[in-house]
Amino acid sequence: MMLEKLQAAENRFEELNQQLTEPDVINNRELYSKLLQEHAELSEIAQVYGEYKKCIEERDGAREMLEGLTDPEFKEMVREEFEEKTQACRDLEQRLKLLLTPQDPNDRKNVIIEIRGGAGGEEAALFAAVLFRMYAHYAESRGWHVEIMDVSETEIGGMKEVVFSVEGNGAYSRFKFESGVHRVQRVPATEAGGRIHTSTATVAVLPEAEAVDVQLDPNDVDIDIYRSSGAGGQHINKTDSAIRLTHRPTGIVVTCQDQRSQLKNKEKAFKVLYAKLYEISQNAADQALSQERKSQVGTGDRSERIRTYNYPQNRVTDHRIELTLYRLEAILNGDLDEIVDALILSDQAKRLSGSDED
Repeated sequence: MMLEKLQAAENRFEELNQQLTEPDVINNRELYSKLLQEHAELSEIAQVYGEYKKCIEERDGAREMLEGLTDPEFKEMVREEFEEKTQACRDLEQRLKLLLTPQDPNDRKNVIIEIRGGAGGEEAALFAAVLFRMYAHYAESRGWHVEIMDVSETEIGGMKEVVFSVEGNGAYSRFKFESGVHRVQRVPATEAGGRIHTSTATVAVLPEAEAVDVQLDPNDVDIDIYRSSGAGGQHINKTDSAIRLTHRPTGIVVTCQDQRSQLKNKEKAFKVLYAKLYEISQNAADQALSQERKSQVGTGDRSERIRTYNYPQNRVTDHRIELTLYRLEAILNGDLDEIVDALILSDQAKRLSGSDED
């Protein structure tokens, strides 16, 4: 079954190679763009499948050679080559299985991230600000653009809530496992005593959606314009530029007041609304595809505790994959790759396991 799929993919890739050189296709911008995207999606499969076929041929050649050898030293050398090729073929087969496993269509999208302080009052708001800084540093380390869309700050530098976008190819694929409850254990900056407190913040990660991804009737949205405000006089405008959108059918309320331009705030607010409506439609689809839902790392539920940041022990623990690292400061400064890579590998293993059952 897998070999049939691979051969079909290779045949289609070769067909696309030919089509993309035809004048009629080149002159049809829409068709050319569509075929080019399909070509890009199939290129890795075609390349790895070519390596796999060559590996199988070399492995079988070494096995045939073994059968006719009598010289012990040469036979041992050929046996080592056979074993190396056998393992290489297994590795390529696993890689091909993963490439054939349906990918998350949102992985290449930009993201909108919401962080809200949870249990812990002012300390939770301070922790939310720490998480925002961590994600912003991580995004910037990958060359992605971070833009605040809405923020509610406290007097001492905390964030009751912050909504921001991250623009960059593959942003969603790296941030999507961050949804859930993050827990911090530390001596609060707001307290003189030495007792360790536990506070939480909730993170939601939404793939950025286009207008074509969701159905939105403009008549279902109430738009309110008001004057921006913030802690300690921050983000206060002299003009009414803040925007509040209320989507009546779902009850979703979105605010944006970070920009001094009413038009820009409105544009950003609609981006968040589209993302939230897209999330609702996706959740409905996920429930219908329960088998696919099982393949995710955790449920992505915002009520699920996913990670603990323990300051006294310099420890970060991701509870979904039982990963513990003792370098809290580096992680809070945006060094998230080790955690993200482990989450992606765990997700891939589960998806491969699911495809093997099929």
